[in-house]
Amino acid sequence: MSLFRSEDMALCQLFLQSEAAYSCVSELGELGLLQFRDLNPDVNAFQRKFVNEVRRCDEMERKLRYLEKEIRKDGIPMLDTGENPEAPQPREMIDLEATFEKLENELREVNQNAEALKRNYLELTELKHILRKTQVFFDEQEGGSSATESMTRALIPDDSIARQAAGPVQLGFVAGVILRERIPPFERMLWRACRGNVFLRQAEIETPLEDPATSDQVHKSVFIIFFQGDQLKSRVKKICEGFRATLYPCPEAPSDRREMAMGVMTRIEDLNTVLNQTQDHRHRVLAAAAKNITNWFIKVRKIKAIYHTLNLFNLDVTQKCLIAECWVPTEDLEQIQLALRRGTERSGSSVPPILNRMDTLENPPTYNKTNKFTSGFQHLVDAYGVASYREANPAPYTIITFPFLFAVMFGDLGHGILMASFAAYLVIKERTLGAKKIQSDVWNIFFGGRYIILLMGLFSMYTGMMYNDVFSKSLNIFGSNWRNNYDESTLMNSKALQLDPNSTAYFKYPYPFGLDPIWQVGLIFFMLEGLKFIQTISIRLLRTRSSS
Repeated sequence: MSLFRSEDMALCQLFLQSEAAYSCVSELGELGLLQFRDLNPDVNAFQRKFVNEVRRCDEMERKLRYLEKEIRKDGIPMLDTGENPEAPQPREMIDLEATFEKLENELREVNQNAEALKRNYLELTELKHILRKTQVFFDEQEGGSSATESMTRALIPDDSIARQAAGPVQLGFVAGVILRERIPPFERMLWRACRGNVFLRQAEIETPLEDPATSDQVHKSVFIIFFQGDQLKSRVKKICEGFRATLYPCPEAPSDRREMAMGVMTRIEDLNTVLNQTQDHRHRVLAAAAKNITNWFIKVRKIKAIYHTLNLFNLDVTQKCLIAECWVPTEDLEQIQLALRRGTERSGSSVPPILNRMDTLENPPTYNKTNKFTSGFQHLVDAYGVASYREANPAPYTIITFPFLFAVMFGDLGHGILMASFAAYLVIKERTLGAKKIQSDVWNIFFGGRYIILLMGLFSMYTGMMYNDVFSKSLNIFGSNWRNNYDESTLMNSKALQLDPNSTAYFKYPYPFGLDPIWQVGLIFFMLEGLKFIQTISIRLLRTRSSS
């Protein structure tokens, strides 16, 4: 392995028997050392030989993503042992498809039943609140007049002639539930459309209700609308439909309301029992799937990658052999031969694969071998540009130069300790954190560059000590070596006095490490003098403007 130059590459031609092609490509994929060329550039992606297998893998991935979403929704931890299972054989795809199909159908059926039960539960809960709240609207707490008479007085003018002409008044009413935020426009629309000939009473439902479709908590209010005549009734119902209010039957007689409320409470208790059993069954199905879903994802993606690679191959005239061309590192040719031999043995084929090295004038691709320490620096270099084939690789030099240049610009002991501590945590816990497979892009950037951040923090600590800078403050560890040989009166009264920093009269011996803390006093004095100068200039400018 050469750190300072890219690997020596060779173009090879590979002949694989059709029965052994899948197993051989599976073994080669575990190595990750080959770059295959597309030998069918003019063939549409939908007309290639293994397109049906790729579609089957896409369908399996869709089902797994659905299972994963449901598992995350229930907060069930997905078991990840860090294992890397081998790619299944093609005959195992049928078993995987059947397993995923069964799980998806069972889960969808459970979800549909649960949604229907929740919708029924929501309707019964809203009806329960309607029966409770409208009791106040129908029954007067004080006084002898009934609520209906009060509504009649509100809707019929307070005039004896009008009351005699009206005769006995029969008021109709509708009761329902509406979202709390829609109450003000709902009330305005009723008033304008019905010209004030309706009477609306509403009361909020204290506890939020669960929406069965989205599982969100929503706040609703109970309302009851009194009106007179069929024309107003149809108008009120259309307005309720437009505001998506749910109307429920509500009897006027108190005995009927009590009887209905008792029946509603009984049905709610029964529904609670059924809902709990449904949720337990759903949880058991998802918990069983969560134990294997990580391995299932790896297996399906490996199968898909193998068939994508096989679509790059070409068929010979006899349709019994697959031909491929690939770039391989010359140092790993023996390792590739062993992988091909293992794949042939797994498939049970008696015809060995053939790997021929080809002569070509094409420029080979650049391949730099990396490990977990150098990969971050290699990606950093490749972000600016990939080196040409066999060109000197700047990544090893960047391991030192990049953190050092960063530390020169960002030399602070305190911030360096924070950076180094954070990166050290990522390095120590890299196996545990890597197994979680967090999908956040920001997290992946920090985790992938953990060794870069560690060196940046360590170099910043060194330069911070050199600069004697800790969170923009100086430390006085060794004590200042500067000594003043003048008394205070001489220093304050002699404006032309200069102190020679190179004189041994002021410094006994060189400071042990970094900057002497006395330089902070000089910096503060310089800043104060600068502020005084700016203040003087500002005063003169103001005086000039005022005089003009």
